[in-house]
Amino acid sequence: MLAIGDTAPDFTLISDTNTSVSLSDFRGQRVVLFFYPKADTPGCTTQACGFRDKFPVITATNAAVIGVSPDDPAALAKWKAKQSLPYTLLSDPDHQVAEAYGVWGEKKLYGKAYMGITRSHFIIDPDGKLADVQIKISPEDSVARAVKALQ
Repeated sequence: MLAIGDTAPDFTLISDTNTSVSLSDFRGQRVVLFFYPKADTPGCTTQACGFRDKFPVITATNAAVIGVSPDDPAALAKWKAKQSLPYTLLSDPDHQVAEAYGVWGEKKLYGKAYMGITRSHFIIDPDGKLADVQIKISPEDSVARAVKALQ
């Protein structure tokens, strides 16, 4: 399990614009890295739009926002346009990054068990260290806690 002070696992994934994006590209600024189960679902839209609405406050603290889910880049691009999301969305179809961050695991819905992403966020400092770790968090709390941690 990752903890505050640990080095954030680096990664390279394909974005909503079909380009490769690495966490190390953001070295020198803070990053709000959030994981969500599926684009264009109610809870995920609440979380993503919360980060959209707080984007000016977040960027004023020299921070970037990155969202990660197993969705393919085309689905991410469609959702990004639909919700006017001003930040990068990344596709993690093999859930390797989610596993590296400890947010891939068994979930239950209507008594059925399945594997998926646990909603969470991480704040990474300019040196690549974890400054905040929030796993299994509600969409609204994720945004509020991330903004508070940045200030």
